Amino acid sequence: MTSPFRLKFGLVYPQTEYSSDPLAIRDYAQTAEGLGFSHILAYDHILGANPERPGGWQGPYTFRHPFQEPLVLFSYMAAITQKIEFTTGVIILPQRQTAVFAKQAATLDVLSGGRLRIGIGLGWNAVEYTALGDDFHTRGSRIEEQVEVLRLLWTRPLVSYKGRWHDIPDAGLNPLPVQRPIPLWFGGHAEAALQRCARLGDGWMPQYRSALDARPALEVLARYRQEAGRSTTGFGVEPRFAYGDGDISMWLSVIEGWQAAGATHISFNTMGHGFDTPHKHLAAIRLLAESVGLG
Repeated sequence: MTSPFRLKFGLVYPQTEYSSDPLAIRDYAQTAEGLGFSHILAYDHILGANPERPGGWQGPYTFRHPFQEPLVLFSYMAAITQKIEFTTGVIILPQRQTAVFAKQAATLDVLSGGRLRIGIGLGWNAVEYTALGDDFHTRGSRIEEQVEVLRLLWTRPLVSYKGRWHDIPDAGLNPLPVQRPIPLWFGGHAEAALQRCARLGDGWMPQYRSALDARPALEVLARYRQEAGRSTTGFGVEPRFAYGDGDISMWLSVIEGWQAAGATHISFNTMGHGFDTPHKHLAAIRLLAESVGLG
């Protein structure tokens, strides 16, 4: 069966519910590749807060939710697969030292044969920023400079740079990544986030449930790209959609809507639907692959 869709289908790695057993992770990555999925997407959280801490906690994740560090997870997956790609959705970039992250990503890109795409964002977890010694309130301005520095480090053997947040005195990465530069996509829905994505991004990762819900933001993004003198050609859009109640007709309707709206990629999320074993997550992704004609 040939897929009627032009979209690249990916999977949201269900790490808050999936086993940390290396063999189970192997099975997930190899099954995803064997079914014909384009990529695996992983969320990023370094620390989880205690909801009983002074002042309480309102975030969707706590210290009880497991999160594999995405680049380390992908390094393992890359070694046991051949062609499936990996993307972060999204790395909270201002929480990381830029040169260290550049080195880690470049190494993974080399070892995977250029199979890395990086989604980045500001994050919402102020507790995490505090614990990591970073300023939550300056993260917007820092991420813009980080993007500039990352692209320089990924494309030049030597970099001399002095900005507000970075000072590189004629130094560089070795080895450079296969992709020069590694693609950088942005998350976020706020006006400032859309403007930043339009100016600096290679793609956008919306969190809207449907293309209809996302239409106003897509129009704003297109306008900002035009104002920045950037073409829509080559610019990607990757939404996500959930398993829900397993209604295949609903899946197909959502997918068709996003394809009509110009999405280039789409990822399937099996978290939050009562799958308490790896086998149940794998059964769900097999059903999607069959439903959209992957393989």
